[in-house]
Amino acid sequence: MIIGIPKEIKDNEYRVALIPSGAGILVKSGHKVIIQKSAGIGSGFTDDEYKETGAEIAEDAKAVYDNAELIVKVKEPLSAEYSLIKEHHTIFTFLHLSADKELINALIKTSAIFVAYETVELSDGTLPILTPMSEVAGRLSVLIGAQYLMKPAGGMGRLLGGVPGVKRGKITIIGAGAVGINAAKIAVGIGADVTIINRGLDKLRVIDNIFGGRIETLASNPYNIEKSVIESDLVIGAVLIKGARAPVLITKEMVKRMRKGSVIVDISIDQGGCIETMKPTTHSNPVYDVDGVIHYGVTNIPGAVPRTSTFALTNATLPYIKKIADKGLNIFKEDPALAKGVNISKGKIIYPAVAEALRG
Repeated sequence: MIIGIPKEIKDNEYRVALIPSGAGILVKSGHKVIIQKSAGIGSGFTDDEYKETGAEIAEDAKAVYDNAELIVKVKEPLSAEYSLIKEHHTIFTFLHLSADKELINALIKTSAIFVAYETVELSDGTLPILTPMSEVAGRLSVLIGAQYLMKPAGGMGRLLGGVPGVKRGKITIIGAGAVGINAAKIAVGIGADVTIINRGLDKLRVIDNIFGGRIETLASNPYNIEKSVIESDLVIGAVLIKGARAPVLITKEMVKRMRKGSVIVDISIDQGGCIETMKPTTHSNPVYDVDGVIHYGVTNIPGAVPRTSTFALTNATLPYIKKIADKGLNIFKEDPALAKGVNISKGKIIYPAVAEALRG
């Protein structure tokens, strides 16, 4: 199979969909890999490194799309890429369609097959490709929040870990999945006062055991969310419903009652966000103010640390890329995990939550 790796064009997206050694594995398996010129530079990989593995370098994205059958990306296609996608393509990437009706309609029109990293799901319910990026985003969220709490960045001037004799900053994390747990690790590590709120009590019991009571765990309900949010210096939105739009759990009224100069980081913004006042932002223009509260809604947070993120992503995606390349479209009948990744196929919506989002 011919596998194409275009250069990402999303704002400040430095990740690349495949590391050189991954390309080498595919070439040795009898496949052809075409990667766009300079696609790996942002992650620290030169064109020569790809050439050494047997991959071919294409001058532009059009050459990649024109010659490849399987297109492997990091982020969803942008409008400039729509015309490059043809009916014979299978596109394997993060899509997050439930928050973007315009994108859904654009992809339907191409009649190609779109397989979303975030909905590839194992029999135990885990999301093997989404998880490593959730780990990266969760860990970064606390560091980002700490940065924007500094006075020169517009925050209240709070040091989350405090110092002896001074009260620590309070962090509330909404959601206890991979994002929430990884955010909690960093938050506890810097010495903050941490609360994590989740709907499932079993997950809260696990967290209580992991952290030895160092984190306050609360059941998710409007009272607990409101009370904790308005007392917090940093709020991290980490809510996930597989493939569906995130529910809005923090209202604009709650935001109004937060301290001036506090910060919200909404990692669920890819799926629409769980904060009513949050909108998508970019690394070029990451924050804005609502009622004195700093809002951070960057939709590709892991792109800020592309070296780490690209290795972590390829670790997760390469086995699936190889399966698709080896078996072709038959793999979606043979592999239940990959079958759940198919969101749109030949002009039809396959994933139920995406169909529901388009109707809503």
